[in-house]
Amino acid sequence: MNFRASRPPSSPRSPSRPSATGRRPAAGVPKGSFYNRFESKQALAVEIVRSYARGANFAVLNGDGPALERLRGHFAAMIDRTRDTGVEFGCLLGTFAGESSSAGDQVRTAVREILEDWTEDVARTVRAGQEAGEITSARPARTLAAFLIDTFEGATLRAKTIGDQSVVAEQLDIALDALRA
Repeated sequence: MNFRASRPPSSPRSPSRPSATGRRPAAGVPKGSFYNRFESKQALAVEIVRSYARGANFAVLNGDGPALERLRGHFAAMIDRTRDTGVEFGCLLGTFAGESSSAGDQVRTAVREILEDWTEDVARTVRAGQEAGEITSARPARTLAAFLIDTFEGATLRAKTIGDQSVVAEQLDIALDALRA
């Protein structure tokens, strides 16, 4: 099944709760396939969120070089990924997180777990930067990692409303500069 083609938004009501009917033709599957494969729309949404998360590139975070540059490279890749899907869509994780209270427990749990994993991946790089003396140690690495992810998601939301992705890079530059030791 082509989850990329079936990604939101296709519902005027809510980008995180599009109808299976709207997704089916884009995914190239016959009518009924979604309901034969998934027990519910929540289960489908969870698989889309997990598939999206699996597509994220963390290689830059785990590479060599100064931690701030690795963080900058990681978030630049995330900005490019969001731009490639269309700024009007925003980041799928942020979209589902924003709607998680009404999207259901399965979706909320999946988004929370993915954000926690992402935070830990970013925190490892922040921690390395703290140990090298290039990133402030005034706050725990995990707190600073969550701050960077929240900055990305918030700026992506702003970009979604104004239709200009450049605001995301600008906000991340400010956040990364603030982390300098």
